[in-house]
Amino acid sequence: MSYKMHILVCGGTGCRASASHQIITRLEECLKEKNLEDEVQVIATGCFGFCEKGPIVKVMPDNTFYVQVKPDDAEEIVNEHVIKGRKVERLLYKDPEKKEAVSDSKHMGFYKKQLRIALRNCGFIDPENIEEYIAREGYSALAKCITEMKPEEVINEIKLSGLRGRGGGGFPTGLKWEFASKYQADQKYVVCNADEGDPGAFMDRSIMEGDPHSVIEAMAICGYSIGATKGLVYIRAEYPLAIQRLKTAIHQAEEFGLLGENIFGTDFSFNIELRYGAGAFVCGEETALIHSMEGHRGEPTMKPPFPAESGYLNRPTNVNNVETLANIPAIIMKGANWFNKIGTERSKGTKVFALAGKINNV
Repeated sequence: MSYKMHILVCGGTGCRASASHQIITRLEECLKEKNLEDEVQVIATGCFGFCEKGPIVKVMPDNTFYVQVKPDDAEEIVNEHVIKGRKVERLLYKDPEKKEAVSDSKHMGFYKKQLRIALRNCGFIDPENIEEYIAREGYSALAKCITEMKPEEVINEIKLSGLRGRGGGGFPTGLKWEFASKYQADQKYVVCNADEGDPGAFMDRSIMEGDPHSVIEAMAICGYSIGATKGLVYIRAEYPLAIQRLKTAIHQAEEFGLLGENIFGTDFSFNIELRYGAGAFVCGEETALIHSMEGHRGEPTMKPPFPAESGYLNRPTNVNNVETLANIPAIIMKGANWFNKIGTERSKGTKVFALAGKINNV
């Protein structure tokens, strides 16, 4: 169905806590009352990133950005904006310096200098609809890797990109993959470290809630590169929405033949399971995380051996965090040289930050 207008409502944890799900329900009711449900689609997206101003509602295609919306505002948005074509001025963002209303998020100070790579789909797609991810080149990178590239070529592309681990250590991702690829075993594992333990940190949560398929696709690409057929996502149980959306995404990917046996008609097979952590900060360290997944106390151990040689169940294991993985499909599609030109001399690409507490807006 072709819609004339789309209303995007933030469905991230922060906005849901402020009743964004009720806003969605009320918008749908108002549209149905006006017989507009076939012309205007309401979509629950992932986090827009500007949680301070949530719940956020964005009206497309004119990109109008409404902030601190309440369920009672839904009727006015439908009557004024959708039907009459007039922006609801009182819900627009006010520039703190100019004291003027800004309707387009592209002109807002918070957004205008951002280059979103890991967050490229967050706030734009329904994270529970695989077809929307596919419409934005989703799983094209996986298809390219397993049908056009050799495993070593994929690893070399990641090495050339300069991507470093986004979990804190900053180890070169391509080099990590290369280490894991060199060890022979009857079974290898790809582990996604989604145990985000730093106080006030919610970068990984936002990606998993807003674009879970990007993580799944990247894990499969890693699996193909290092010779692994099984993936594990270690996620803390305190992230129920992220868990739900990952489960949905995995199920959809299996239904579409993008996970499971003989992906894209090749001999490559890959499956993903979720494992839940109890929230211990130390389990963010990869050896402690692996011990926790094995059912042991989550305590770090000395290296070597590194997980690439002997990790989960004493098998070669590659561990990357959520944000690191979210960059992988974009690098494969746009090329290592594109990514390498972004960032600093030693740290290529972009970095997602979570801002919390008393922030100086400069």
